Amino acid sequence: MTAQMFFIGFFGIAAIWFGIVVFRTFSMVRSALALLFSQTALGALFLSLQVEFLGVLQIMMMATEMSIMAIFMVMFMMDPGGLGEMDMTHQKRLSLGAGIVSFIAAVAVAVFVDWGPGVSVAPDAAQQTVDLGRELLGRSMLIFETAGITILTAMIAATAVAIQPGVNSISSHRQRPVPTNETLDSDMRRNDDTHKKMGGQANHEH
Repeated sequence: MTAQMFFIGFFGIAAIWFGIVVFRTFSMVRSALALLFSQTALGALFLSLQVEFLGVLQIMMMATEMSIMAIFMVMFMMDPGGLGEMDMTHQKRLSLGAGIVSFIAAVAVAVFVDWGPGVSVAPDAAQQTVDLGRELLGRSMLIFETAGITILTAMIAATAVAIQPGVNSISSHRQRPVPTNETLDSDMRRNDDTHKKMGGQANHEH
């Protein structure tokens, strides 16, 4: 077994393991970090396959995305630390069935589909990077730009919805009059008078 095969197997198992940990923890932050480690292991798997561009791109994108995700969870989630032991799995039977069917379908496609003959002479790594860059910046550019604008719009909308109650509470708080010393003194006198009346009534009853 060569060193390349060892690292391919190691990072593949690590990606699967951290993917399982995502659903085994109660903390949203730990879940985001586990997903980050899973995607980073996948990027390292690409590097082991000598696909340097995809590996570095995977690590850079997932590191930024998962960091933003963890920050937003800390900002807006009620229990980001998982102290309430929130269950991270929902619709367990449906999810388990969908996962098994998807796994079987992926294995069937990988094994039984005729992928055609392999490339007899593959270009070097530098040329592969150039070809991939031209593909991403060519006909696939519209897809990436549309996805980026959609994600940015969703983030802005989610932030606006999350901070709306806070804005209302701040505005209502600003509209309240600020108590002065005279107001506090009058309130204290009113409380003293109330206590005296209650005490007088109690003595009269006795």
